[in-house]
Amino acid sequence: MDRKTFIKTSALAISAVYFFQPDFFMAAEKKTAFPGEVIDVPVVIIGSGYGGAVSALRLCEAGKKVILLEMGLNWEKAGIPFSNLLKPGKSSAWLKKKSIAPFMNIFSLTPFTGTLDRLDFDHINIWVGRGVGGGSLVNGGMAVTPKESYFKEVFPDLDAEKFYNYYFPLVRKELKVNVIDEQFLKECPYYKFTRVGEAEAQNAGFKTMRVPNVYDFKYMEREFRNEVPRSALNTEVIYGNNYGKNSLDRTYLKKAMDTGNLEILDLHRVDHIKLNDDKGYTLNVQQTDTSGNRIADKIFRCKKLILAAGTMGTLQLLMQSNAVNNFPLNERIGKNWGNNGNFMTGRNWVRPLTGGTGSKQSTIPVGGIDNWDDDEHPFFTEIAPLPMGMDVATALYLLINRVDKKGEVSFDYNSRSLKVNWDESNTANMKENARFFIRKMNKANGGTRSHFLFHNGLGADICYHPLGGCVLGEATNEYGKLKGHDNLYVLDGSLIPGTIGVNPFVTITAIAEYCMENLISQNEFT
Repeated sequence: MDRKTFIKTSALAISAVYFFQPDFFMAAEKKTAFPGEVIDVPVVIIGSGYGGAVSALRLCEAGKKVILLEMGLNWEKAGIPFSNLLKPGKSSAWLKKKSIAPFMNIFSLTPFTGTLDRLDFDHINIWVGRGVGGGSLVNGGMAVTPKESYFKEVFPDLDAEKFYNYYFPLVRKELKVNVIDEQFLKECPYYKFTRVGEAEAQNAGFKTMRVPNVYDFKYMEREFRNEVPRSALNTEVIYGNNYGKNSLDRTYLKKAMDTGNLEILDLHRVDHIKLNDDKGYTLNVQQTDTSGNRIADKIFRCKKLILAAGTMGTLQLLMQSNAVNNFPLNERIGKNWGNNGNFMTGRNWVRPLTGGTGSKQSTIPVGGIDNWDDDEHPFFTEIAPLPMGMDVATALYLLINRVDKKGEVSFDYNSRSLKVNWDESNTANMKENARFFIRKMNKANGGTRSHFLFHNGLGADICYHPLGGCVLGEATNEYGKLKGHDNLYVLDGSLIPGTIGVNPFVTITAIAEYCMENLISQNEFT
């Protein structure tokens, strides 16, 4: 379904919700028009990424009325098109005056509540998605299931057999995961970078693998034939895809909306949370416009609260609430944090005399290098696109490594902001793996370390996958209930202790499914 059709369909669905649920949703909408008035709702979810989307669907299917608060924009409802990488417009960055992609930030912007945000800390920068759908709007869609042996190592107390036989297949189905057709991959000029990357990796003695994705590859075949509007073949991804990509607003959240039990309030940012005497929660919320200006202050009161604001968002809320309201926090909050082993690197002078890596590149990666079984240098590598609009004979790679030394997140009470205890010592093994990989690739194929993209050819400060800080079974119980609370649940990447060995959203979604199934069966939301 294209964006125009989806917007019309969503509008009809929202209209139907208000028509059939007047007492709940219309009353809530009326109340939110009066700043400062307390709005009582049974369940609030903060954040619309993978954990929030799963929570919303499963609660709505169980007949629960749910309010979902999202600080970003509801892009489908707004009808604002996403930007492509080479011509970023107002939708591209979160309230920035300049584009913030990892490379080539030469574009001036008017501050707007765009899709991509960057959180800057000492020694590490973290990119996150903003909007209904969270990180699913801006990621490359690589739907990778972790190695079962590593999953067992990271989560020794979980039933791995049930995850691999039930939860992982379930989320792949719900997320509409599919695999590119090999003949199309072989023939499509937009995947020359993948073919070159795989051939050179194999020539260097590495094992390659085909990576599934949530992008609809049948749609991609049609866009290649110019039968439908282009998206992945029009350098769209990091600022959102207008077509083709099955982001959460088109899967889990759409199904939740179709139940009539969900209301999504976008541009609503929760400032802090207070624990009530009845063990429920009061939320102080700012409603903003698309320029980031506050237009209303609202107070929500709920019995049940789900934090799914993403790793950094959830930690910010918990720690800021502790600073403002003496909100009870378990001593393990902020511990066991990591970057999922993210380490960017690249190579220049890649086949420069034979067309390099291609002047046209799809933004959707489909190739990976599996070196996880190497005892000395274990890693998984994404063969990443670099759609510059010209052939720059450059290969880009995202290595995902073990995180042998975890970091810690704390709170600066003066600036009211997070601090990440993370430095070069945390990424030492990742740096060594990247050097090993590049040297082996260049020795077998030619090429140089990429000084064009990175200082000294290495990018240790780039993080797409922050994980941990509210780890399952440590800061929470075995199903995500925060310790020290009766009615607060955490369901996002902060449950994973800093590392999972591959792109993490399939695992985040599976853990959320596992937690919600058990929480609902235990009558936690009655």
